Amino acid sequence: MTTISPTEGERADFPALGNRFLLRSDRTEGRFAILEHTIAPRALAAPTHTHRNEDEYSFVLSGRMGAMIGDEVVEAGPGELVVKPRGVPHAFWNAADEETRVLELISPGGFEQYFADLAPLFAGDGPPDFAAIAAVQAHYELTMDIDSIGPLVERFGLTP
Repeated sequence: MTTISPTEGERADFPALGNRFLLRSDRTEGRFAILEHTIAPRALAAPTHTHRNEDEYSFVLSGRMGAMIGDEVVEAGPGELVVKPRGVPHAFWNAADEETRVLELISPGGFEQYFADLAPLFAGDGPPDFAAIAAVQAHYELTMDIDSIGPLVERFGLTP
């Protein structure tokens, strides 16, 4: 494979966050993975969470991505890169009234499977199985602050 077209790539979508796999870590000997995130207008893509093992780099393709990294709040537009280092709590969202697209590089690779493992838990009718979600997060050594959702939504004018 030398190219990936805009219509190629496996998907693992959540209600407000679309996830398209462009390059899985099995193609990079585990060094990194690349996904495309599509975030609905004014949607919280992820509440405050901390990765134990991965650094994430978000390159904004279109729209505006907001992020809180530690105590710093940033807003990035097309062509800007947001660095989310491992061990630092962070959250991200769409800061615009139109869809936002972000190219996400995850290093080292492997964490991209989190999205594939989590997507089916949001696919059914009714509330998701929160115990199953917690088990997936624990497997990837990701800590999630669910209590941050309300304050983030209120502070930045988002939908959960």
